[in-house]
Amino acid sequence: MKFGEAFAEYLHGDKELFLEKFSHVEYKKLKKVLKRCRTANGGGSCRLGSREMAERGGECEGEGESSSSPQCCECDSCPFCDEKFFSELMKEASEIAGCFSSRVRRLLHLHISTGMQSCVLQLFHCFRHNQQLKIQQVQMLVEYATMNAIAMRKILKKYDKVHSSVNGKNFQLRMRADHMELLQSPWLIELGAFCINFNGNSEEVSNRFSHQFSCDLSSDQATMRFIVSDSVKLEYTLTCAICLETVFNPYALSCGHLFCKMCICSAASVMIFEGLKAAPAVSKCPVCREVGVYANSVHMAELDLLLKNRCKEYWKERCIAERAEMVKQSKEYWDSQTKSVLGI
Repeated sequence: MKFGEAFAEYLHGDKELFLEKFSHVEYKKLKKVLKRCRTANGGGSCRLGSREMAERGGECEGEGESSSSPQCCECDSCPFCDEKFFSELMKEASEIAGCFSSRVRRLLHLHISTGMQSCVLQLFHCFRHNQQLKIQQVQMLVEYATMNAIAMRKILKKYDKVHSSVNGKNFQLRMRADHMELLQSPWLIELGAFCINFNGNSEEVSNRFSHQFSCDLSSDQATMRFIVSDSVKLEYTLTCAICLETVFNPYALSCGHLFCKMCICSAASVMIFEGLKAAPAVSKCPVCREVGVYANSVHMAELDLLLKNRCKEYWKERCIAERAEMVKQSKEYWDSQTKSVLGI
């Protein structure tokens, strides 16, 4: 079965009711835009790209070698489809990423909440959020992320093939830079941790997700693996880039990089009890040096629970160290505040 047919079947199958409030890639619509472009150009590659190729005398830009293949050409724009194609795709990518993160956050909030909040939430959702329904929602969210990510990659690859360009590939890089790549989302890591945490409590969850999500915390480089398909396997590092240890009390910056809370607070020059929201706007990610990534940081609560369950001694040691550092910082802060008030 071709992907277009599989994607249409996914959208209109037994999950249609679940997906009706979800945004998705308009794969069929975008494919028609590319088909009209190809038809308008006589069934071949983009006419603009072919004309530019001819003007260069068949020479690939930047390579200095003659080639008869249009695949070497980079078509900067295509008046036949660019007006709708990339603007529509960017809008869809933004809506899909927002929809996915909000749904995962809502699902995980019920699982992580404790005390009175947990009791209230469980009572409020008792008729809608039993364990069976949670399993179904996790499965549908994982499938939602993978199907839309594959649809995005397929349509961009098709764009590049029609136009003999790399603009589709560049657009995908731009999506990653703008943090709209679903398969790189920290919320997918949280969903994976949720599935692994449930493995010990539910045989049904284990049977459904053990082949998709797994983690290796025994090696020097802690990792989580996610099998999207037979040809696509992803690996996420769970090592803090600052202390070079397995992340503890992990936070993901909006650029997607994971750090221990204590480490990243130190890097942003804020105290642990203040939290990352207090980081100055000019603070940069220690890895990619991007600015403004602290305000929307995500506490990876499910991943922290996974580490607590799987690495009990390590987690206990780090917990003691973080608390000691937080007490020390709090004492220093209030000492300085007292001296400031007393004019000492």
